[in-house]
Amino acid sequence: MNVVHRGLLKISGGRIGRETLRMPVLELTTVGRKSGRPHSVMLTSPIQDRRAIVVVASRGGSGKSPAWFLNLRDNPEVQVAFPGQAKQRRRARVASPEERARLWPLITANHRNYALYQTRTSRQIPVVLLDPTD
Repeated sequence: MNVVHRGLLKISGGRIGRETLRMPVLELTTVGRKSGRPHSVMLTSPIQDRRAIVVVASRGGSGKSPAWFLNLRDNPEVQVAFPGQAKQRRRARVASPEERARLWPLITANHRNYALYQTRTSRQIPVVLLDPTD
């Protein structure tokens, strides 16, 4: 899906693909925990919390965490780019239990797919905050 999404953004000049399921789309670049090389994925951000961009490491309810989550867990220095905007340096962190308890209902209220994903797995799906570095 990442290849298709990037292609749509490129072909349409950013007019198609800026939003998916009523959520803004972003490109997250992490450093590979094994390779040390940059890896980029297209993600959605169901909510923003103050200055933090919030993403959800759901992997569609898989029992395994997505690779991008494992990468940022090991190296939290990431880059984020919204279509048509310059990359921003951010620092990733997993929401604390208190933050997750506050954010999860907000996320699932408007984006029920995440609640469905949680029913598919026994792992608690992590909520990740991408904080500004300034």
